[in-house]
Amino acid sequence: MKTFLIYLLIINLVSAGLFIFDKISAEKNGKRVAEISLHLMELLGGVFAIIVLMYAIRHKNRKFKYFVFTYLILILWIAAFLMIRFELYRLANL
Repeated sequence: MKTFLIYLLIINLVSAGLFIFDKISAEKNGKRVAEISLHLMELLGGVFAIIVLMYAIRHKNRKFKYFVFTYLILILWIAAFLMIRFELYRLANL
């Protein structure tokens, strides 16, 4: 469990870095990070930092498509955590 928490910390830091880089690049009309790359980082576990940063730095929070995919990924992570935490997968096999 400790290893998993360290992984989540690292992936969220990397995701936050990419998200902030994309915000700065957007302001300067520079090279942007592809949305698919940001969504991949969310799927890998970085969704928690990105959700917070969407509102803290006001980036991509008005793009409906991005917003929806991000929240769907968050729901998937929460569901997976609850299934593992409360062993709901065992109930499904009864």
